Amino acid sequence: MIEFDEYRLTLTGMQEPLAELKDALDISGATEEVARLEEESAADGFWNDLEHSQKVLQRIKQLKDKIEKYNALVTGVEDALTLIELAEDEGDASLAPEVGASVKTLTAELESQRLATLLSGEYDANNAIMSFQSGAGGTEAQDWTEMLYRMYTHWAERHGFSYKILDYIDGEEAGVKSASILISGENAYGYLKSEMGVHRLVRVSPFDSSGRRHTSFSAVEVLPEINEEIEIEIRSEDLRVDTYRASGAGGQHVNKTDSAVRITHLPTGIVVACQNERSQHQNREVAMRMLKSKLIEIKERENYERIEDIKGEQRMIEWGSQIRSYVFMPYTLVKDTRTGFENGNVGAVMDGDLDGFINAYLKMKALEKNN
Repeated sequence: MIEFDEYRLTLTGMQEPLAELKDALDISGATEEVARLEEESAADGFWNDLEHSQKVLQRIKQLKDKIEKYNALVTGVEDALTLIELAEDEGDASLAPEVGASVKTLTAELESQRLATLLSGEYDANNAIMSFQSGAGGTEAQDWTEMLYRMYTHWAERHGFSYKILDYIDGEEAGVKSASILISGENAYGYLKSEMGVHRLVRVSPFDSSGRRHTSFSAVEVLPEINEEIEIEIRSEDLRVDTYRASGAGGQHVNKTDSAVRITHLPTGIVVACQNERSQHQNREVAMRMLKSKLIEIKERENYERIEDIKGEQRMIEWGSQIRSYVFMPYTLVKDTRTGFENGNVGAVMDGDLDGFINAYLKMKALEKNN
């Protein structure tokens, strides 16, 4: 049967890329590291240093997830080839749709895992701190910011990442003025760094009684979470620390105590805030990590020699500065202005289907690097 011949050709063509992928992912090295770390975790006194033990267990999980994903891909290809043989032996053409669906899924998964090997930046493997800021447009822009917040938390859930709310300020009537979340998982920053920029929405506003079409903007900032081992000098005299009581309608999001902390880095004007930890001390620690991440990210991006040389960068959240447009009316289309990638299923995108946009960005950056 011609269909099965085509599917077999596609599957056998995956054998060489799979072997290359195994080397690129260093599956053998990952397996050895898992064995070593599991031996360490079984040793006496492992739990004496709780912070270290948690990092070890997290690393074991990350490595096992990578190994299992690769092995599942290899097994999937073998199973699909076996199904083709079975269908041909029995002359059962009814299995063609099932095989076709498997081939499509396996092809997409192979591409996804190959793209993961492109994440070779210094901080790509780190967790990601995402911040959302509504632009001009009042309630409409704040509602759009909440939609983006929901979109990225759904993306995180789809990929098995966890997220934690760091700061959340409700809109005056609806939506969100600003928010920050920590998305935890291997390569979270490597994937999400593509989402940094201004996002534009075009739709008929539910807040406009005249039913007019509105354009709204929201800015998304993505930073790598910097671990405590990386040293960066931040002078206490350069900081203004304000404490305040978390407020707003989003009681489910924040602790409404006087423990909320806002830190302003005076030389750059950078402001970070955290209000979701249990104590003022914990909120200050998280806010300082956010500040460190932001300073290092800007320093790396702009190649500053010293932190003192950094100036806070202010981007206008308005027309002409967007990286992506989401059009709900008069047609439905989400299009990335940098890569040209587009998806007409706006509902799926808003539910977290962002892999096409992220993969297109990674491919573009890989080509730029190689040219």
